[in-house]
Amino acid sequence: MQTPTDLDGLRRRVQQAIDGQIAGGATSLTEIGPEIAPLVDAVERLLTGGKGLRAGFLYWGYRAAGGADSDALVRLAASMEFFQGAALLHDDVMDRSDTRRGMPSAHRAVAALHAARGWDGDADRFGEGAAILAGDLCLTWCDELYATCGLPAEELARGRHLFDAMRTQLMGGQFLDLLESVRGWDGLDLEERIASARKVIRFKSAKYTIEHPLRIGALVGGATDDDLAPLSDYGLALGEAFQLRDDLLGVFGDPEATGKPAGDDLREGKRTVLIALALDAAAPDDRALVESLLGRDDLDVAGVEAIRRVLVGTGAVDRVEELIATLADDARKAVGRARESGRLDGSALEVLEALVDVSTARHA
Repeated sequence: MQTPTDLDGLRRRVQQAIDGQIAGGATSLTEIGPEIAPLVDAVERLLTGGKGLRAGFLYWGYRAAGGADSDALVRLAASMEFFQGAALLHDDVMDRSDTRRGMPSAHRAVAALHAARGWDGDADRFGEGAAILAGDLCLTWCDELYATCGLPAEELARGRHLFDAMRTQLMGGQFLDLLESVRGWDGLDLEERIASARKVIRFKSAKYTIEHPLRIGALVGGATDDDLAPLSDYGLALGEAFQLRDDLLGVFGDPEATGKPAGDDLREGKRTVLIALALDAAAPDDRALVESLLGRDDLDVAGVEAIRRVLVGTGAVDRVEELIATLADDARKAVGRARESGRLDGSALEVLEALVDVSTARHA
C-alpha cells in the first residue's frame, strides 16, 4: 500500500538526494585517504532505506504553501534526514544502544572493526568517538544540503532562522533527556512526572520530527504567519503522538519491525508517560518490581515480561493509547482549520491528514 511519503516516488528521490550528498561530501575527504572510509560508511549505512518521514513533512509543508515540486525541493527535504541521522548517531552513544534498524549501531560496528583489526586502545571508546564524529559529519552535510539544494536564496532565507533554531533546540532536548535520567522523579506527583516526560517529548522528538520540518518547508514556500499557526498545532500534536507510539513500541514492539531488542527502552531506564502512569496506579509490590528492574543493563526477557504485565495490568497502556488517539484527533482538527482558511493547498493538506495515521500506526 502506498503511503504519503511514497507519493511521486518521494522516498526514492529523497534517497537519491542523500546518496548524492554523501558521495559529494566524501569527495572532500579523499585527500585524507582511504582510512577515513569507516566514518563515511557509518553515515551511509544509517541513512539507507529509512522511511523519510521528516523529509516528507518538509516537502508537504512547502507544497501546502503553494510551492511546486522540484528536485531542488527534494534535496532540501533530504537535509532533514541528515539531521535525523546526527540525532540517532549521538543518541545511540548516549543510550549505549547495541542496535539500530536491525543492524549494529554505528559505535558498536566501528568497535567491532577496531577489535577485528587488533588496534591499540579501548575498542568501545574508539567506536563511540567515531560515532560522535559521524553525527557531527551529518550535521555538516545537513547544513550544506540546505544551503546548496538549488532553491532560490530568498526562499531559503525565509526558513533559515527556524532551521537554526531546530538544531539548537534539539541539543537542549537531548540534554534534558540526559538530565531527567539522572535526577529522577523522587518528590514529584503524577501530574509533575507526566509534565516532565511530555516536555522531553516536545523538545527531543515532537518539534524536530514534525513541527519544525513542516514549518520550515512552509516558510520556504512562502506561508504567512496565519498559515503557520494550524501547521504548528498539527505538528506538535502529531509529534507527541508519534513519540508516545514509539514509547509503546520500545516496550512492546516486535524487534523484527522496530530494529531494536524487545524492552530496550526499559533497559535504558527511560522515564516516559507510560512508566509514570504505571507507577502511579500499581500496587506497592508491582511498583517496587518496576522500580527495581527499570534501567538495569542486565534486564532479561523474564524481567521485560514482568514489567509489561504491570504496564498492561495498571491500565497504563490503555491510557497512553487514549492519549495518542486524542492527539491524533487534535492534529486532524488542525488540518481542518488550515483547510477552512482557504490559503493552503488542499491536496497537500489531504496528504498531511493521511500522515496522521502513518505516524501513529501500531507498528514500526
